[in-house]
Amino acid sequence: MLRVALVPFLVVLITMQERAASLAAAAIFVAGAASDGLDGYLARRYATVSRTGQWLDPLADKILVLTPVLTLAALGRFPWWAAVIVTAREVGIAVLRAVLGLKGRSMPALPLAKVKTILQVLAITLYILPLGAGWHRTRLTVLVTALAVTIFTGARYAVLAIPWLRAGRAGTGDAG
Repeated sequence: MLRVALVPFLVVLITMQERAASLAAAAIFVAGAASDGLDGYLARRYATVSRTGQWLDPLADKILVLTPVLTLAALGRFPWWAAVIVTAREVGIAVLRAVLGLKGRSMPALPLAKVKTILQVLAITLYILPLGAGWHRTRLTVLVTALAVTIFTGARYAVLAIPWLRAGRAGTGDAG
């Protein structure tokens, strides 16, 4: 997973807080995000889709997204309130997928989740880039839009998983 291998470089470049390093970090982040589409295409094209890959691929996405968010927030360059929302959603969905996986279920990505990912990548990139104060409104607008879709898709996954989670409990004799 190329995306996970890029993460340490991304952290180092972001923490350097220099213009050239920020530009390099943005390029690495966008390349890592773009590699997700290539990974999926190649897996489908060459019929190498596996249950493990279906679980690890979204986890790699979450690591790639959360690492710069948390790094930037720690440096005071990304709003903490937004970092909490993104982290809660991404960790929540990862846990939900793991629980469903233990029950022999998988939860394929929603079409709107691809929009969420694009908006998150755009928002995070705008915060990585060394842009001036004149970009504050644009950054915040893109971020709030990304967060709205992030929250909506997270809630949608939770609603879709409820029947599967209940069915698992009913099969074990637990109270419904």
